[in-house]
Order: sequence, then structure tokens, then C-alpha cells
Amino acid sequence: VQLQASGGGLVQSGGSLRLSCASSGRTFGGYTVGWFRQAPGKEREFVARVGRSGGSTDYAASVKGRFTMSRDNANNTVYLQMNSLKPEDTAAYYCAAATTGYSWSFYTHSASYQYWGQGTEVTVSS
Repeated sequence: VQLQASGGGLVQSGGSLRLSCASSGRTFGGYTVGWFRQAPGKEREFVARVGRSGGSTDYAASVKGRFTMSRDNANNTVYLQMNSLKPEDTAAYYCAAATTGYSWSFYTHSASYQYWGQGTEVTVSS
């Protein structure tokens, strides 16, 4: 599974961005997909994840209510809609795919994911 993240950019505080993660694999719909982010000098952290069908999502407390993750399996793409952005959301954002069938907490760990896309930079100015 190859993943390609896009959609990052520079936005003012309070603004919105939508990140996309496209897969070239025909089995994309069989994986749980997550978004992680890593700010300079910090560890990579969990942001959100979506189950195979798109009906199940989980979010980090820091983004809950502001970010929405969804997927379009017909087009092998996952989205992260980010609203009410804050300067502390500034980071490189990565999408990743993992085998399904585990508890939600399993997917909050980056080590649980087998496939990773390259990062897309998000910068939120104050």
C-alpha cells in the first residue's frame, strides 16, 4: 500500500484546511487509516483514525470537535477536515494504514501502522 498525503499549507489561526491521503493499493478499503503529526522537536502524535468502512472514527482530545476524518473507499482516499486551526496545530501531518481488527487504543500508537505516506506541512499563523 502506497500512501500520498497532500493539502497542507499556511493558514491563519481560526482557518481551515483539508488534508487528503490517496492510496494506490486496490486493498485500501481493508485497512484502518490514521493521521499523525509531528511538530519540530516533538514526538509524533496521534491525531485521528478511521475504520475500514468509515463508520468508526477516533480523535485525539486536542483536535476533537475541530477535526473530522472521513474516507472514500471508491476513490481510495481518506480526508482530514481541519477547522478552527490553532498555532499549536502546526506540524508535519502523516497518514498511515494499519491492519484492522484491534481496539481503538491500538491505533493511537504509530508502531501499530505498517504503511506510511510522506508528510504534508501545516503551518498556522497567529
